[in-house]
Amino acid sequence: MFDIKTAIAGAGFMGPAHTEALRRIGVTVTGILGVDPEESLKAADRLGLPKAYKDFKEMLNDVEVEVIHLTTPNKLHFSMAREALKAGKHVLCEKPLAMTAKESGELVQIVRETGLKAGVNYNMRFYPLCLQAREMVIQGTVGTLHSITGSYVQDWLLFPTDYNWRVLASEGGAVRAVGDIGTHWMDLVQHISGLRISEVFADLHTVHPVRKRPKGEVETFSGRITDDRATDDIRIDTEDCGSVLLHFDNGARGNLWVSQATAGRKNCLKFELAGEKKSVFWNSESPNEIWLGDRMQANAILMKDPSLLSDPVRPYAGYPGGHNEGYPDTFKQCFTSFYSDIAGKQPALPPLYATFEQGHHEIVLCEAILESHRTGKWVKISESY
Repeated sequence: MFDIKTAIAGAGFMGPAHTEALRRIGVTVTGILGVDPEESLKAADRLGLPKAYKDFKEMLNDVEVEVIHLTTPNKLHFSMAREALKAGKHVLCEKPLAMTAKESGELVQIVRETGLKAGVNYNMRFYPLCLQAREMVIQGTVGTLHSITGSYVQDWLLFPTDYNWRVLASEGGAVRAVGDIGTHWMDLVQHISGLRISEVFADLHTVHPVRKRPKGEVETFSGRITDDRATDDIRIDTEDCGSVLLHFDNGARGNLWVSQATAGRKNCLKFELAGEKKSVFWNSESPNEIWLGDRMQANAILMKDPSLLSDPVRPYAGYPGGHNEGYPDTFKQCFTSFYSDIAGKQPALPPLYATFEQGHHEIVLCEAILESHRTGKWVKISESY
């Protein structure tokens, strides 16, 4: 239970997900803000929240609110996070943190100046077996890493009649599949391995250079638009899929495949760490088991069971062995880490949740990947604030 009050900006796919997770950890949600007062009222009524904010200024002026969660479209993250921090509010922002590295770098500076807590919801970190993989690396069980490979694929933009604001660079950012899901993978493998991506070489591809825009807006993952609703032809300036070769700062090699047009894959992240002692493979579609590979003895499958996990990981497994944990639980554990930090009870230093600095690093990676794609060259990662 946290004696902290929070407000949610954004009433789409992520707003309710944040609300539900916050309630599970005992954080009071004062209210929610939609795109207009009408949507705010509908969302507050549907979620049983006491307040429907008419605008962001009203939310910032609410003296009860100590923390603001941003689940709005990407292009609003920078301005809303900046305003919230300057109003003295802690901020938990959906990814990406901003549209450009210049913007995210400015946010990092504001956090440093204010001393406020600020996190990015890279929730994939908080699957218990991802945390276990990280602990195995820390303890030396895997050994020096030689390579990190994997993918993150979905199918919700497979058809040319699939449309959402995310496909537009002006709304979601210049890179889409990489920025939307690729950053989850890159954040996760860097968090687990303790390594940093130092250089990238990218080849991106737009499967549908023209898409059909429907009469009304389409919520993320809501399903395919039928032909009779699709109207305008819209030229697409973001990628549907792509491949990125990676160099890590210890000399390890890697590669990442991302796609939002792979039929049948609804939301599938995979990674494989290859070390001098052991390999580790995990698939988000089977999140309660992890494959451990050996050269001189039998391979093994570790099932999610608190009694089998390392001591630092055990608190982040909420249910006994045989009781599966999934996507909503990662939000709960991410927010537990964030609010523990606010309350001065953070058990891990640095914290396990992604900070604004790490969110900024992901934007820097995205810009380097786009530059590499456009120039056909390796691009070194240069941090800037």
